[in-house]
Amino acid sequence: MEVDSVFYTDRRGPSSNPLLDQLPSYQSLLYRRKSGASTKRRASSRSRVGSIGSAKWGTTTSSKREQKVSKNQTIQRPVKELPRTMAEKRRDKAQQLEQASRELNSWGQWRQSTRRNLRRLREDVHEWVSSLELWRGDIHDIEGMFGTGILSYFSFLRFLVLLNFVIFLLMLGFVMLPIIVAPHASGNTSFNQADGNKCSNYPSSSRRGLVIFHQHITDLLSGGGFLEQTFLFYGYYNVDFLHFPKLSYNLPLAYLLVTIAYLFLSLIWIVKRSASGFKRNLVQDEDRFQSFCNKIFAGWDFCVTNENAAKLKRSSLLYELKTDLEEERIKQKIADRTRREKCRIYMIRLILNLFVIAVLAACFYSIYRATIFSQNAQFNKVNFTLDLIYEYLPSIVITMANFITPLLFSVIINYEDYSPAFEIRFTLMRCVFMRLASVGVLLFSLWSQITKCNEEPCFCGYNHLLYPCWETRVGQEMYKLMIFDFIIIAAVTIFVEFPRKLIVMYCNCGIVKWWGQQEFAIPQNVLEIVYGQTICWIGTFYCPLLPAICTIKYFIIFYIKKVSLMNNCRPATRPFRASSSNFFFLAVLLIGLALATVPVTVSIAQISCSQACGPFVNYTTSWEVMPRTVSQLPSGASRFLFALSSEAFAVSFFVITCLAMFYVIALAGAHKRVINQLREQLAMEGRDKRFLIQKLCQAQRLSAVKSPNSQSQAQAKPRNQSQSRPCGGSPSYHTSFSSNFNSGVFLVQPPPDSYTHV
Repeated sequence: MEVDSVFYTDRRGPSSNPLLDQLPSYQSLLYRRKSGASTKRRASSRSRVGSIGSAKWGTTTSSKREQKVSKNQTIQRPVKELPRTMAEKRRDKAQQLEQASRELNSWGQWRQSTRRNLRRLREDVHEWVSSLELWRGDIHDIEGMFGTGILSYFSFLRFLVLLNFVIFLLMLGFVMLPIIVAPHASGNTSFNQADGNKCSNYPSSSRRGLVIFHQHITDLLSGGGFLEQTFLFYGYYNVDFLHFPKLSYNLPLAYLLVTIAYLFLSLIWIVKRSASGFKRNLVQDEDRFQSFCNKIFAGWDFCVTNENAAKLKRSSLLYELKTDLEEERIKQKIADRTRREKCRIYMIRLILNLFVIAVLAACFYSIYRATIFSQNAQFNKVNFTLDLIYEYLPSIVITMANFITPLLFSVIINYEDYSPAFEIRFTLMRCVFMRLASVGVLLFSLWSQITKCNEEPCFCGYNHLLYPCWETRVGQEMYKLMIFDFIIIAAVTIFVEFPRKLIVMYCNCGIVKWWGQQEFAIPQNVLEIVYGQTICWIGTFYCPLLPAICTIKYFIIFYIKKVSLMNNCRPATRPFRASSSNFFFLAVLLIGLALATVPVTVSIAQISCSQACGPFVNYTTSWEVMPRTVSQLPSGASRFLFALSSEAFAVSFFVITCLAMFYVIALAGAHKRVINQLREQLAMEGRDKRFLIQKLCQAQRLSAVKSPNSQSQAQAKPRNQSQSRPCGGSPSYHTSFSSNFNSGVFLVQPPPDSYTHV
């Protein structure tokens, strides 16, 4: 067997090559081997099998190379991975199929043809189903004109439309439809009103006699009057059991289970959609160098077809690169800060955050006072305008707070000396907290009024005099928030964005040009619809038709935002990537779902339900229907369900979940360490390549000063060796610069007499 003059080896061990021993990877290996005895033993064992360092190259023989070449020849790459044109790929694919069909019998050919036809049928069905997707053409137009960043907002809006429609179908199928189709449903109800208890008194709020037209408008906007005792609100569903010919339908149990189902369904759907975005976002944020490479080599959005959008995309890429460089500069600046500078900036941040807390506290207190004033003023009717203002006073205060606080936060963040990316995230999180917490303050204000009585404790468990059906009152507040939010979005588009576009187009004033056209700010628009979705999740228990209203609202908002984007707005100068946008949207939506679950859970499990309306009139709390229904099951099933709800099972399940979580965390840590090792190995290979290129350049410069005779001899020697060696042999490693130079260079050493064992 002929030995390789560079990767020389024999049975005694790996060879030592002066050139290869100078590689950075081998020098790093030597340094690691000297760090400890155990590490040295493991490294030397790996060097003997030729897995790293010079041993890796030392174990390369001609026989292994022949096996590798023959193996690569036998293994064919998929056609789609070949660097060829589509016509060549189709021709190669047809040849492969024809060759494979010759080797198969008739039965095998029939099976292969059947699989191919089924695959094509599945693809056609999938394409047909995709063509039925809501707003597919509109979203493609938006993607082509403005890119994938703004596309992600409209895709997110479509997702919320579908989610609310599914929630509405759940409420319709399990709560409303049984009452509609049940024969003589009013005769199949059981109330606790016959006992003469004052808590069961629920006066009608519908207007009698001559009703003025504007009163209908007030009822339509506030949910009172003729709308209060309809399918729209909780108080209408005063049915206990629905008796069908062979079935008794427990409506309170169905009402509670549907509430749990739509919250759990929303959680599963959001987590499923956010999983892919989280993985992409994690990979993108892992390494700054990788981020630079992605932006430079893979940052262009090929869906953009509009010239202005292409220019905007180019400027956005430049902005992102500048932002990344600015972040690197700020990181270096943070690392170079003295102790005095750190104390100063921390003191400034502390003062500004205390100011932010004071602003939030003032907003929350204003919402609390406005809610209490609105609840008390609704009992004293004055006139149409004032009554409508009193009805919507909490919504007005919440909207004003949501408009003012983001402006303050954007000014404050400039003095806190954060990186540009963190400034955006931190400001958005403050705005998210403000918007979602304002709804929680509103509910807290309502419940403080509901559970407060002149005589303590409350006789009915709640303030029956002011709120005979408090669930309906909470549903009316959620209904008003939903309607007012829609009115504000439509009004801003019509009366702010459109006139601003006209002023910018037809006015050449310097201030107007500086003011510029309205930007389509993706985060602010997302916060608007997440705020509305949080209201929908909270209000569905008290207003079962609210998901249908929310579906219609988002359906109209889609076209409002599309028209505004096409005609009034321009994309933001700080664009969001599609992957990070989707993950951010769903993360904020998940926070809204968590916030919505808390008040619904408290009202179901803690607050006494109304005894004058609703399906839970025979229960102290809404959750009481669950254990009572379980106790009526067979003994085995009831014991099993009670065991599942016991503290022993809860503790055991919690321990098992923690162990599984710790295992997953440990596994993720191990995978991360492996990834870091592979990344270091790739970086080391890059250094090796650069080292070898430097040696080649040095050898090239040395060869330039050699005599022409030595150069010709150096060129003739490897040529003769290659001609005398068979084709399957292992040629000597040499470097020829015949294309650019008239010289050849050897970077090899003769087989050494001694061997290196480290």
